[in-house]
Amino acid sequence: MQNKSIAQLAAELRLRNYSSVELTRHYLERIARLDPRLNSFISVASESALAAAERADRAIASGDAGPLAGIPIAHKDTFCTAGIKTSCGSRMLDNFVAPYDATVVERLAAAGAVVLGKTNMDEFAMGSSNETSYYGPVHNPWDQDHVPGGSSGGSAAAVAARLCAAATGTDTGGSIRQPAALCGITGIKPTYGRCSRWGMIAFASSLDQAGVLARSAADAACVLDEMAGFDPRDSTSADVAVPDYVDALDNDIAGLRIGLPKEYFGEGLDPRVAAAVLDAIKEYERLGATVKEVSLPNSPLSVPVYYVVAPAECSSNLARFDGVRYGHRCEHPKDLEDLYKRSRAEGFGAEVQRRVMIGTYVLSAGYYDAYYLKAQKIRHLIADDFARAFEDVDVIMGPTAPTTAFPLGAKTDDPVAMYLNDIYTIATNLAGLPGMSIPVEPVEGLPVGLQIIGNYFQEARLLNVAHRFQHVTHWHQVAPSGFE
Repeated sequence: MQNKSIAQLAAELRLRNYSSVELTRHYLERIARLDPRLNSFISVASESALAAAERADRAIASGDAGPLAGIPIAHKDTFCTAGIKTSCGSRMLDNFVAPYDATVVERLAAAGAVVLGKTNMDEFAMGSSNETSYYGPVHNPWDQDHVPGGSSGGSAAAVAARLCAAATGTDTGGSIRQPAALCGITGIKPTYGRCSRWGMIAFASSLDQAGVLARSAADAACVLDEMAGFDPRDSTSADVAVPDYVDALDNDIAGLRIGLPKEYFGEGLDPRVAAAVLDAIKEYERLGATVKEVSLPNSPLSVPVYYVVAPAECSSNLARFDGVRYGHRCEHPKDLEDLYKRSRAEGFGAEVQRRVMIGTYVLSAGYYDAYYLKAQKIRHLIADDFARAFEDVDVIMGPTAPTTAFPLGAKTDDPVAMYLNDIYTIATNLAGLPGMSIPVEPVEGLPVGLQIIGNYFQEARLLNVAHRFQHVTHWHQVAPSGFE
């Protein structure tokens, strides 16, 4: 059952080939048996999952079931879930149970999805390897000595290992696409504002976006259909009509114009990854697409710009965790200042503390204009580069990450080397564009991702372009050894 698509599972649930309770028990058994090798889940919600599965079975029997009725999924632990701990991968929120569901959680529940649990992640979504979690690192199912990518590494590993049918994730600088690439699955980050951020614990508010990790574009379309849409509770939510993503999957892509940014194929890119990506693009040419070189001249500035803007916003967002209202509180504080200092020092890990300090510095008096304001101006130049490129092409393609998954611990002592893992994904977040990663031919047994970037609110086109590739290739169907 774990290798079936969401459409197949939904159809077979309706034919009563098996019940949602049986399907949910199957996934829970796999999590209990296989996840100790991966550490992809922080919380497993067996009791509530089986109760939701029973409700789904009754809805199916009554003919009143939602599109995802009975489908077992997982949520990244940054989405608030009533009754299930929401830790954000941090000691700071290890004791936090939200009193409400995030909009994304609410909508998927309304569609009938069954929540198996909450997945591991880099602390407060700050990381590219899933090694900063308070709950320990996540292991890549393709090679358990390697990282799964981050920050949605738990979701990516769980989907790749067939521990859930799909999972939610968030992407602030590549946190859906990079782990999708490193784990050999499909991940989509929609346009900024396409999915509600209400109930999603904020890291960098002008960059954060919820999205989907699934095995295929078709599965991702099924989930995104139910997640996307305007939410009046989120002031940054886009009031733009949502097309039917599943209906658009089989559109013809003959004549598709693909742009290859010359800046994405230079120094720093593993030549074996480049070869796999270029081979995939040749497959698109065989499907009738045309390819031309484009330029994104300011994209090399995206990493330094991101590491000014994102820490600045995180230093503001994380100021709320002070030991007073909720979250970790130090024991026996001497006074209020001691309470603040020790609660934050004990509750936050090293990477979060580093980014809070950087953000506080760039926002401080005398440095705001020199760093934050200047970074925002360059951010506009980066967005303008994409706008010019999309005058000549329909989609932009390139590598998702410069290398395949690297060994655990290989970059933990070098933050700059770690930050460069997102060199091809960050610009998309700074511009607010949609992007996705799909698996192509692996390199020495480790997955490689092809990144596809579209214009604003063109998620349907991205999913269509990805689906057509997956219609003629099989990389998205290959399971890691031991997790088939």
